[in-house]
Amino acid sequence: MSDHEAPEVPNTGGEPGTVAVTVPRGHQAATYRHEPGAETPKLRVSKVFISYLDRAGRATEAVRDVSFDILDKPGIGEIVVFLGPSGCGKSTILKAIAGLLTPTQGEILVEGKPVEDVGRDRGMVFQAYTSFGWLTVRENLEYGLRLQGVPKAERRERSEKYLHSVGLADFADRYPKDLSGGMKQRVAIARTLINRPKILLMDEPFGALDPQTRWGMQSLLLEVSRSEDNTNLFVTHDVSEAVYLADTVYVLSSRPARILHKVDIPAFPVHDVALKSAPEFRAVEKQLLDLLYAPADAHS
Repeated sequence: MSDHEAPEVPNTGGEPGTVAVTVPRGHQAATYRHEPGAETPKLRVSKVFISYLDRAGRATEAVRDVSFDILDKPGIGEIVVFLGPSGCGKSTILKAIAGLLTPTQGEILVEGKPVEDVGRDRGMVFQAYTSFGWLTVRENLEYGLRLQGVPKAERRERSEKYLHSVGLADFADRYPKDLSGGMKQRVAIARTLINRPKILLMDEPFGALDPQTRWGMQSLLLEVSRSEDNTNLFVTHDVSEAVYLADTVYVLSSRPARILHKVDIPAFPVHDVALKSAPEFRAVEKQLLDLLYAPADAHS
């Protein structure tokens, strides 16, 4: 294979008919440049570097010089997807925004205020199911509100709303052990949304689900995002998932994570399973794959 041929991409993950990103290590050319505007964005990540130290004191660089702005777009319910290979540092970026870890260098601002710890303005949904097994579905949803001292009547009103929004009203009194994987993840999403975060962070939340359940959860996320009018940062290494969900995609390099490209996804008139085999959808998939596997000198 010549230096200018894209490597063969094995179809080893993701949804049927698509590929999971397995970008080889090495330098990749970038077209993205951060250009901060004068307006205070909803979220600003500025020159963030993150390194980990192992037990022997050796540093591993996970994130390198990542900067981006996400503006507040009322009434849109924007979904921003971070697409990159497994282990590249996508989740690390989300955890830093959530306040779960502190950047080695740089700053993260939410509406102009530095992120110094976890906060109610940010909610995170993980890939692993995180429901409390000894609480019912309704009690799981209301748990955070109860800790905040929200009155019982208001807790019940809000839990009813979100149980209906994620299709779990008939399972309100069940326990997590009685639920399927997709239902458990709906509980996690509803439990996060009920706290009304300004920014919803989702770390490959559908990665462990079967394809049919995954498609349903993606459609649910689109519906909830529009109705809740929040900003959703979604991490995936599945190209099809990125195209289906995103308004904007940031394409990341292999570790240490850098932003290579920013791609605005066209507004498809209808989101359904048939869309994923449509020519216009496949064209965007190809665009993202071409960017991911472009030769290092392609943009020189």
